[in-house]
Amino acid sequence: MAPATETAAPAEAGTPTPTPTPTPIPTEPASPTGSTPPTVDPDRLEAAVGHVFGELGVNCTAPLIVLGDRLGLFRTMAGAGPLTSAELAARTGLVERYVREWLRGVAVAGYLDHDPATDGFTLTDEYAAVLADDGSPTALIGVFPGLIALWADLDRIEGFFRTGGGMGWGEHHPALGLAQERFTRPAYVHGLIAAWIPAVEGIVPRLDAGARVADVGCGHGLSSILIAQRWPRSTVVGFDPDDAAVARARASAAEAGLDGRAVFEVADAAGYPGDGYDLITFTDSLHDMGDPVAAVAHARAALAADGAVLVVEPLAADRFADDFANPYARVGYAISTLVCTPSSLAQTGAAALGTMAGEARLREVLAAGGLTRVRRIAEDSAPLNILLEARP
Repeated sequence: MAPATETAAPAEAGTPTPTPTPTPIPTEPASPTGSTPPTVDPDRLEAAVGHVFGELGVNCTAPLIVLGDRLGLFRTMAGAGPLTSAELAARTGLVERYVREWLRGVAVAGYLDHDPATDGFTLTDEYAAVLADDGSPTALIGVFPGLIALWADLDRIEGFFRTGGGMGWGEHHPALGLAQERFTRPAYVHGLIAAWIPAVEGIVPRLDAGARVADVGCGHGLSSILIAQRWPRSTVVGFDPDDAAVARARASAAEAGLDGRAVFEVADAAGYPGDGYDLITFTDSLHDMGDPVAAVAHARAALAADGAVLVVEPLAADRFADDFANPYARVGYAISTLVCTPSSLAQTGAAALGTMAGEARLREVLAAGGLTRVRRIAEDSAPLNILLEARP
């Protein structure tokens, strides 16, 4: 974008036109306080500018990714080989000029291959598995539409920094919950159902025969519904404090035709009804709770004899210094600041574990709630999660 310029007023006749004095280019950044500017390493400054400018590129590309998803561009390109903008526009019924600019923007961001000889663009099979197929175990496309919620709620989060307080998941822009549901589906289908629950000692025979399951902090009910579908003789009750989330979960269960095998109730994690549960799950929810110790203690009281609790939490190191090598940490700390910590601080207890609590802290919470036999399970199938099986 070209910088704006000012147009000088015309000089009166006979008056010499003043020569503008050029503004000197500073060799060091100006100090915001007017004091002597700090000494800046030019190489590190160049690296900092490059890093931040690269981040701007990433953020500006995100809406293009959402458009590619909404308009079916990624799905159309998947497996199609090289396509020109005219060919892609014809296949999708979209306007070629917009498609052309979209292709170029996504290609320079590294998501598409480009052949300058034919002006063809290719979505490789690898990128298709991430961007074009919600059923893929590596699908990440569901995250991008939720980014609008992080911006939409930013003013409220800024206020919490100044005055304290927080907000629950149900108070966020609706795009957040929808994105969470869509993003977690492949992980739950290929992980929770196929590997994580089966790794809990002795639970599969009980589920096959007909077990009682409580899914605490179930959100839109995806995990509950998947469990009920996989083990049709078992009954799953999902609990969540958000009325809207429970309403959506009920509608999804009815649509899935589960005939009461997955039911949902509005209830707090430390006060939901029932006992004798063979399995109680906290799927990416324990860190969101205001009083996670009370939630664990309630789960212990509600367990059947030899029942088990499964805790699914994001991958985090016990020492913050080790999170710099954690592939999930950047996302995790951002979501923790903007969503999960405010969620806990909006509730009684306000423990604010944060998304990145880490295994050692989670074990402390479980022990404080009365679950002292804890083991980590299914590490090979959960590269971005900590999975803990816990019993009294």
